[in-house]
Amino acid sequence: MQTELQAGPLEWLHRQRVLRAQEMLETTDAGIDRIAARCGLGSAATLRRHFVRALGVTPTAYRAAFGSRAEGPG
Repeated sequence: MQTELQAGPLEWLHRQRVLRAQEMLETTDAGIDRIAARCGLGSAATLRRHFVRALGVTPTAYRAAFGSRAEGPG
């Protein structure tokens, strides 16, 4: 079993892309397809697969919890 420090270059790249997707989900209203393309993941399906693997939630659920609109009026 590999630890974070032992992850290969491809795993590192996927993690960086998921981190960028997290940031975009939190700060933009861009669609999942657009975020996937901007992060280098190609498609919404690929983004969902890597996102769920890394974080245990879908991008849509993540945005609902942490997106700028999740804060509500304030």
